[in-house]
Amino acid sequence: MFLATFFFAIMNVLVKLLPNIPSVEIVFFRSFISLVISFSILSYKQIPLFGNNKKLLIARGAAGAVGLILYFYTIQKIPLASAVTLQFLAPVFTAILGVFLMKEKVSVWQWFFFLISFGGVLMVQGFDVRISSDFLLIGVVAALFAGLAYNIIRKIGHTEHPLVIVFYFPLVTMPITGVVSSLNWVMPVGVEWFILLAVGIVVQVAQYLLTMAYQAEEVNKIASIKYFGIVYALIFGWIFFNESYTWIVYSGMVVVISGVLLNFIYKSRVMKSL
Repeated sequence: MFLATFFFAIMNVLVKLLPNIPSVEIVFFRSFISLVISFSILSYKQIPLFGNNKKLLIARGAAGAVGLILYFYTIQKIPLASAVTLQFLAPVFTAILGVFLMKEKVSVWQWFFFLISFGGVLMVQGFDVRISSDFLLIGVVAALFAGLAYNIIRKIGHTEHPLVIVFYFPLVTMPITGVVSSLNWVMPVGVEWFILLAVGIVVQVAQYLLTMAYQAEEVNKIASIKYFGIVYALIFGWIFFNESYTWIVYSGMVVVISGVLLNFIYKSRVMKSL
């Protein structure tokens, strides 16, 4: 899980190293590489490609595409750790949307933890002049669509093979990002080609390690490790992009993650008591 988090952090750095390439175009290249790898694995394992619930699989791919495009955009436009912090709101939106999509209950304590996280976001944005209200909104919407994608995965998780769910993301994303990219195509030059290739490969490695972690150990024991990604983001942002923050912004990041972790711990204890 630590390795998976590390490789996702590397992906963030690589995306930020491509300021001249539109985020939708980066997602297009990332999807192309993922499609080739996923198709190869499914064919080798002789698993049917297109699954059972095609409508929800397509919806998952579309939601994931929007979320990832907007997330990559925030990485390019605002400090790295701030973009990662906003993405940590995804579990909050997953729980909130779960009330409507999965008919799940959210306790008063959980709503309180959610408010803590959103309060932390306001601290990050309000005391960092590099983050405008527009970028804040884009980052929050990116987390919202990620939460939507996670809920769809939960809804079809028992009827679809995990590899099929993974396959549908690039299957849906490639046509969408391909059409949009063609309207404002920026031809990569020189080292940008290698960075784009590295983004696709690093993401596949990270997802593979993540899957191994979840298969080898209980989710409740290891899921919180992914929040170590904010540490990577702070370190890499300082090393590669000379990014620094005020103590209030650092405190805001801690508040965001604290709210998410408190909700995670609360849910884990409730599940154990059942």
